[in-house]
Amino acid sequence: MGDFHQNGSVATLHNLTRTPVEELERQLKLFSGTRKITLILPSLFSELEGPALSNIVDELSGAQYINHVVIGLDRADKDQFAYAREYFSRLPQRHDILWHDGPRLQAIDKELSDADLAPLEPGKGRNVWYCIGYTLASRNSDVVALHDCDIVTYSREMLARLVYPVANPAFPYQFCKGFYPRIADGKLNGRVSRLLVTPLLLALQRVSGHHEYVDYLQGFRYPLAGEFAMRTAILPDIRIPSDWGLEIGVLSEVWRNLSKRLVCQVDISDAYDHKHQPLSQDDPQRGLSRMSTDISKALFRKLATDGMIFSQETFRTLKATYYRTALDLIEMYYNDAVINGLYVDRHIEEAAVELFAGNIVEAGHTFLENPMETPFIPNWSRVQAANPDLVRKLEEAVRADNS
Repeated sequence: MGDFHQNGSVATLHNLTRTPVEELERQLKLFSGTRKITLILPSLFSELEGPALSNIVDELSGAQYINHVVIGLDRADKDQFAYAREYFSRLPQRHDILWHDGPRLQAIDKELSDADLAPLEPGKGRNVWYCIGYTLASRNSDVVALHDCDIVTYSREMLARLVYPVANPAFPYQFCKGFYPRIADGKLNGRVSRLLVTPLLLALQRVSGHHEYVDYLQGFRYPLAGEFAMRTAILPDIRIPSDWGLEIGVLSEVWRNLSKRLVCQVDISDAYDHKHQPLSQDDPQRGLSRMSTDISKALFRKLATDGMIFSQETFRTLKATYYRTALDLIEMYYNDAVINGLYVDRHIEEAAVELFAGNIVEAGHTFLENPMETPFIPNWSRVQAANPDLVRKLEEAVRADNS
């Protein structure tokens, strides 16, 4: 259920009257006459074999205001790429697939690596980065939206509401973040946002004092949402991490590049569910354990660039403050769930908090022990400056793969 509350930090656009999706799409069709809209879909090949993506493609077929769909395909061999081309062929919009494991894009990646400009590790950040590069090379986009390919509850209304604030020429916004309730199958989900990000931001305020960047992040109803849209003009200067810190990294870059009055968040759905990552308590390189470490590092790096000083003592204090804050929040979440007839396993929630607390310290140690680490992939402005011909080569490689 939407409301009209504004936090004063980030403009919040609610879903108060349930405007029909047909009306939103009618207006978006008019806007797209002067503001061409591109959709980026980062995908693993395995997602083509699941039910979520098939429904997403069917829904997108009705989004006539989309000018171009750019699909980043990871972990696919030659036969799987051919299957993917057939799979996405039912999209009526122009669409191109970046076959990241194919020889042409591998050659591009090697050329970037030789110049120390390539992403250092595989993952969603790398996938999105190359899709951004190809979108810029195509030169036919004014607005870019991005969402994941594992959304089980997807409808095209999500996309319409996501792009509307940055596509509407009467609005000032250049970046829009989606939000939604994380409720499915009678359970309260969104563990990393609820049990890591929210209490960690509160703990940072208590340990280090007031900070405008922390206020800014606290203004987002769901900062880890993978759904966002922005004006294409800001893409060349965006630096993003290649790890699980992508969403926080993008919000940090938006904070660095844009005035707060140009940023908003929008309610895109009453229900949202996607593939759930395991907690992965026994393997810190996987699941929510890896995610919590990468997100914590992304926060510490950004705060350090704004002048916050960290030490081993800071991180020990931060862990203790976070842990107590998170336990208090678990009580609130539990009571909220009970009054709404939802289920929360307090034992599992506390186990997650214990894991995250340890990972906060581990992320702090990594941050302190690697002062020369460059966590962000270079932005496309730097790539263009270093090798003006490479963007053209990227476009030609993708076109050749898709011809």
